[in-house]
Amino acid sequence: MPSANLIDRSLTLLTDRIHTMPILVLFPHSRCNCRCIMCDIWRGNDQLVEIRTEQVRSNMNEIRKLGVKWVLLSGGEALMHQGIFDICKLFRDEGLRVTVHSTGLLLEKFAAEIVEHCTDLIVSLDGSPPVHDAIRNLPGGFAKLSNGVSAVQSVSSDFPISARCVIQKANFRDLPNIIETARVLRLGQISFLGADVSSQAFNRQDGWNDARSETVTLTQSEVSEFRHILAEVIDANQDSFASGFVAESPEKLTRIVEYYAAVNGQGDFPKVRCNAPWVSSVVEADGTVRPCFFHESLGNINSNTLDEILNSKAAIRFRKQLKVSADPICRRCVCSLNLGPRARV
Repeated sequence: MPSANLIDRSLTLLTDRIHTMPILVLFPHSRCNCRCIMCDIWRGNDQLVEIRTEQVRSNMNEIRKLGVKWVLLSGGEALMHQGIFDICKLFRDEGLRVTVHSTGLLLEKFAAEIVEHCTDLIVSLDGSPPVHDAIRNLPGGFAKLSNGVSAVQSVSSDFPISARCVIQKANFRDLPNIIETARVLRLGQISFLGADVSSQAFNRQDGWNDARSETVTLTQSEVSEFRHILAEVIDANQDSFASGFVAESPEKLTRIVEYYAAVNGQGDFPKVRCNAPWVSSVVEADGTVRPCFFHESLGNINSNTLDEILNSKAAIRFRKQLKVSADPICRRCVCSLNLGPRARV
């Protein structure tokens, strides 16, 4: 007999009404402690906005009702939130998986609390030490990341830590070193994605103009160079792909090359399979609720409950009308999610 969660998730995909939502992405804090060249979140550091612990507590019945299984704390730097571990405890007391996505700069300070109150950790890794620091505009940033990872590992040697890397103009040539750096840090896994340059996400209310995008995207000649580099990386790291140390398959990594080729007008964007608006949502530090990182707001938890927002007439209509294969935002997406009814989170 199929489980209730399987039935509910299937109903969601069939009816466009959220019966169960396995994944909740929460931005607890609006600020960031890096100044990455491919992200503008830090440009809003003059305005502090935080999700209040009481807001999370007051929405816990809704989170329970929606069948959330996994909470990803991102942002902005989640660890800059003054009560971040109180929030983590609320989720852990519900038996939820709690993942923190961090720049790594505060890991050493909070190593014990992370192990106690979180399930796993994702750190941002942008390259070997000098490349990482240049991209993050933070001298000594890699050293802090490395020390922080070691601190967490010293508290619990088997605490799951993985890395995520945004491949772009400043680091595509460093790809072999990025994989090796992840090994040296003794991380469990590293994943890769391209840089979003077309949406209004990540504090880019007006988007980027062509000149700004060109500082991050690859040129036509760089796409060809990256294609060659990636072929060599795939050939030299077959064990890492087979073991899952590199999260993506060689085919999925090749999609990053095709994405940048399409940005340059060289062919179509890779086909996207995604059901994020049906299985997840994003709640930002000011309470804004989005169906994913890139689409427009559905409402705000300061005005309505999460369930009211996600199952409003407007939200259901959005999901019914959304054709991922044709939607211009979806077609250029660098961070798609395709969670099947039987997938575990």
